[in-house]
Amino acid sequence: MKGCCGNDGISPCGIALAAASPSVKAGRFGSRAQALLPGCAKAAVAAVLLMLAAASANAVDTEAPLRTAEQQSLYRKLLEEVRCMVCQNQNLADSDAPLAKDMRRELRRMVEGGASEGDIKQFLLDRYGDFALYRPRLAPNTLLLWMGPGVIVALALGAIALVIRRRMKMPIPEED
Repeated sequence: MKGCCGNDGISPCGIALAAASPSVKAGRFGSRAQALLPGCAKAAVAAVLLMLAAASANAVDTEAPLRTAEQQSLYRKLLEEVRCMVCQNQNLADSDAPLAKDMRRELRRMVEGGASEGDIKQFLLDRYGDFALYRPRLAPNTLLLWMGPGVIVALALGAIALVIRRRMKMPIPEED
């Protein structure tokens, strides 16, 4: 069976057409969906999805670079380390929320004013709390956050060792 883009059932972009071979079983959507989306249409849909993904990955910060390379480096580092308070799972560099824009503007103003990284982080901690930083400081109120994974792994290893020890003490059944 000829495909829409070639005579062997392969589109120019290398997508094998399911309708090209009768031995290909219908997928989740059945042969109707395959008939509705021939190889070229599948490639076009994939291209559109890739363009949409690329468009959403555009840089959020479009401001001019800072005066010195050190300031620009510090600013970029802070944008990667500071969490957006609205999105919460994005850093300021990736977020397009209005609050993130305000935070980027404030960070830029502080870096241009000559504030150190420690001063800027302390400002963020005072204003937004420990949640503002992706890597929170080691403090009494964040101790569980830092020690928790190690404690969980130690407990899991202890439980495994206990199970192995008990199984080693069990008698081995004799076969007839």
